[in-house]
Amino acid sequence: MSRVEKMQKSSNNPIYKLLRIVSNIEGHEIKAVVGSFLFVIVLMTAYYILRPVRDAMASDWTDAEVSWLWTLNFFISTAVVAAYGVLVSRFRLRLLVPSIYAIFALTFLSFYALISTMADRTLVDKSFYVWVSVFSLFHISVFWSFMSDLFSKEQAGRLFGIIAAGASVGGLVGPSIPSFFSASLGTDNLMLLASAMLLVPIPIIFYLQSLKSSDLHNESLAPQTPQIKIGGNPFAGFKLFFSNPYLLAIGLFILLYTGISSFVYFELKNLLSDLSRAERTAVWAQMDLVVNVLSIAVGLFATGRIVGKFGMPVTIALIPVLICAGLIIVAVSPFLGAVVALQVIRRAGNYAVTRPAREVLFTRVDREARFKAKPVIDIVAYRGGDMLMAWFFTGLAQGLGLGLAAVAAVGAGIAALWSIVGIYLGRWFERGETQVSD
Repeated sequence: MSRVEKMQKSSNNPIYKLLRIVSNIEGHEIKAVVGSFLFVIVLMTAYYILRPVRDAMASDWTDAEVSWLWTLNFFISTAVVAAYGVLVSRFRLRLLVPSIYAIFALTFLSFYALISTMADRTLVDKSFYVWVSVFSLFHISVFWSFMSDLFSKEQAGRLFGIIAAGASVGGLVGPSIPSFFSASLGTDNLMLLASAMLLVPIPIIFYLQSLKSSDLHNESLAPQTPQIKIGGNPFAGFKLFFSNPYLLAIGLFILLYTGISSFVYFELKNLLSDLSRAERTAVWAQMDLVVNVLSIAVGLFATGRIVGKFGMPVTIALIPVLICAGLIIVAVSPFLGAVVALQVIRRAGNYAVTRPAREVLFTRVDREARFKAKPVIDIVAYRGGDMLMAWFFTGLAQGLGLGLAAVAAVGAGIAALWSIVGIYLGRWFERGETQVSD
């Protein structure tokens, strides 16, 4: 069947007609989009089972203890990204991505075994906290590297918002499990469930790799095929990041995002410290539910159209502008409800709008930058920002004794700078001067 015949057949499909109403998807893209959608649903469901378990632990520790854990997380994340660079250089891409998820599944199974056998679990809890934080960025960075290698630049602008909505569906399903069953299942058994779920995307990955040529006809996106190794210097991702202004600008954008995230996270952690661990787990999970309901609606119905109508500069700077305004409101009227609302808007906006727009930026770079430099940006730069901003927050709150209102005012300034960098990146992308070569 020719490509034209496939498109004509797809146009009569009722699922395609529905997708055309809510999005800008083409008939020959349906299988790849649905597969990617299911891939990220399962992936994010596993993560969102683990996330509230991790965050509930943090309220047992001081700000300084958490700051030290975030510092350790930065160094471990850097080491993991370096190891991943070695794997990218030496293993075939067809096997690389599924192997990453199999390895993470094995590590969470190991944590379950350790917790089940140790009497004093403090060290294991802190190790689990750090490892979930490594996983939280790594698993999604690898996913989006795979997506930017699967779809073209034009397709990414139309489809990444829809695919990102799948992440929010996973974010809706995942936290509902600990939210309603953490007491009956027990938090330890949630680790075992998440470990099993991480094996599910592996056959989906192989299926999507076959669709790249059969349905999407995107063989020309990179000279290598999935069976070929990328090769080159295993540490080229670090070199590319520090030598290319475009990649550095993306890194700065993420650094400023982590500043806002850290401020809101620490305030919520402190405000929830009087609750029990099970209650905190339920609260964090319920916030996740609200965030992901909003993310699904915006991702399915609005993100692609925002990109098409307003362009990348407005799209990527939209949420930073809203967060800046929200932080000003918190500075004027600081209370728990305002911080919770700000957290929901920040995360929903990031998942539905900012993150998909940011991932489109990587369709302008080559395969080595996608698989080597991108994890450096998504993980090392992100966790470096976490570390710096965690200590910055600790210094403001515990060192200088600033309250919520004063800290929010500082955060508003960071959000304003974040907005400016977003506009700059969007304009740079649209000029088409962003290609990163080997």
